[in-house]
Amino acid sequence: MRTYLVVIDETPEAEIALRFAARRAAKTGGNVEILAMIPPQEFVQWGGVMATIEEEARQRAEALVARAAGTLLTESGLTPSITVRQGEGPRIVREMIAANREIAALVLGAAASGAPGVLVTHFTGADAGSMSVPVMIIPGALDAEAIDRLS
Repeated sequence: MRTYLVVIDETPEAEIALRFAARRAAKTGGNVEILAMIPPQEFVQWGGVMATIEEEARQRAEALVARAAGTLLTESGLTPSITVRQGEGPRIVREMIAANREIAALVLGAAASGAPGVLVTHFTGADAGSMSVPVMIIPGALDAEAIDRLS
C-alpha cells in the first residue's frame, strides 16, 4: 500500500501538508504515516528536571499527533499510522523511510513566507538526489480548495 509520510508540528504548513497527503492517499488507495518529532533536549545537570522536560515534550508531541489523526479521520476517513520519536529530524525521517518500504513519498509543508523549515531545507539541499522516495513540498500559501484541487 502506498504510504505518505508527513512530519507534523504546530505550524500551519504542517496542517497543509497533512491535508494534501490525506487527499492523495484517499484518491490512490493509500495511507498516511504521521511523524511527530521531539527535538533532542540539551543536557540539564539535574536528572529529575531533564526527565520532566523530556516527558512534557513527549506529551505535547503525542497530543499534537492525536489531534492531527482525529482531523485526518474526520476529513478523509483514513486512520493514519502514528509515530513519535526523539532525535535529529533528518536522521529520523531517513530511518523511517529505510524501515518502511511502503512509504512512497515524504510530504513536507513550506511556510507561506520567510525561510523554509529545517526539514525542507535539508531534503531539498545537497542530499536531495540521494532520497529513495520523492519529496513533495506543499506551499503554505495554498488554501483548502487549492489543496483539494491539486491533490
